[in-house]
Amino acid sequence: MLYRDAGVDITAMDAVKRRIAGIARSTFSPGVISEVGLFGSLCRVPKLRDPVLVASCDGVGTKLVIARLCGRYDTVGIDIVNHSVNDILTLGARPLFFLDYIAHSKLKPESLLAIVQGLGKACRDNGCSLVGGETAMMPDIYRPHDFDLAGFIVGTVERNKVIDATRISPGDAVIGIPSSGLHTNGYSLARRVLFDKAGLKVSSRIKGLTRSLGEELLRPHRSYLKPVYSLLSRIHALAHITGGGFYGNIARLLPHEVSVIVKKSGWRPSPIFGVIQRLGNVPDEEMYRTFNMGMGMVLFVAPKQTDRILGSIPGSRVIGKVVRGTFGVSVV
Repeated sequence: MLYRDAGVDITAMDAVKRRIAGIARSTFSPGVISEVGLFGSLCRVPKLRDPVLVASCDGVGTKLVIARLCGRYDTVGIDIVNHSVNDILTLGARPLFFLDYIAHSKLKPESLLAIVQGLGKACRDNGCSLVGGETAMMPDIYRPHDFDLAGFIVGTVERNKVIDATRISPGDAVIGIPSSGLHTNGYSLARRVLFDKAGLKVSSRIKGLTRSLGEELLRPHRSYLKPVYSLLSRIHALAHITGGGFYGNIARLLPHEVSVIVKKSGWRPSPIFGVIQRLGNVPDEEMYRTFNMGMGMVLFVAPKQTDRILGSIPGSRVIGKVVRGTFGVSVV
C-alpha cells in the first residue's frame, strides 16, 4: 500500500506547499533570517531597550462551517490573523510573526491556497511576517471537506509600555470601536438560530442586510492595529470583544473594587445581530454575553483624553463608564 491509499496524498500536498512558500515569503520583514520549509523559523527581535515578547494562540471556530457552505475560503485566513493581532494589541504589542495550523480531510488545493492567501494578505496589512505553519491531512479525524484553522502570533513591546489594565480608574470613559460583523465568535449560536431554527440558507436574502446571509456572516474580522497603536500611550486598557462578549472580556481586566456600566443606548448594533436575536428569541443578556454587538474593541480612557481618542478613531463613541463597585460588568 501507499500512503495515498490510506487517504493522504503526499505528492499533492508537496505541490501545494511549494506555492504556499511563495505567499509566505511575500510577507517577510528584514528581521526574518530563515527560509520557508525548515523545522523551525528564525526571526530577529527588534532592537528595544527592554523587549518583552507577547504571544497568543487562537482559532477561527465554527465560522469555518460558513466558509465551507459558501465554498469560499479567502476570508478565514484574514480572520485568524486579525483576531490574533487584536489580542496582543490589548497588551500594547505590535505583531512580529505569525504561524498557522490547517488540518483537513480532503480540501482541494485551490481551497488551501485561498486560505493561505488570506493569511498572507492580513499579515502584510498588519506588518507581520508569516514565517511558517503546519498543513495536516487527517482523513480519519475530519469528515470530507471539513477543516480547522488556528494560529499562533508573537509580538513585541517595551516592558515599560506593557498595558496591564492597572491604570483603569473610576471616572474613565469606556469607548467602543465598531466591528465589521460577528468577527469570529458566536457562530455556534448564530448557525443554530439561522439555519437549524429559521431554515435559512447561505444564499438567503434578509431585509435589512445588504448582502446574502453567507456573505454577511463571512465579513472578515477587523484589525484595530492601525487606528489604535499610535494612541496607546493615551489609553488605560483595551478589551477585545471576542468569546464571552462584553461581560467576559471586560471583567477579566477590572482591578479590585472597580466596575463598568455599558449603556446599550450608546450605539446601534449592526443589523445582523437584530436578525439573530429576533429569529432565535435570544435574551438581551445572552446577546451581549455571546456577541460583540457591533463594537469589537473597547478602550478605557481618562476623561481628559476622551475627545482626542474620539477625534482620532472614525466611528468610535462613548458606550459606558468606569465606576466604583464590585458588581463587575453591567449592560443596561
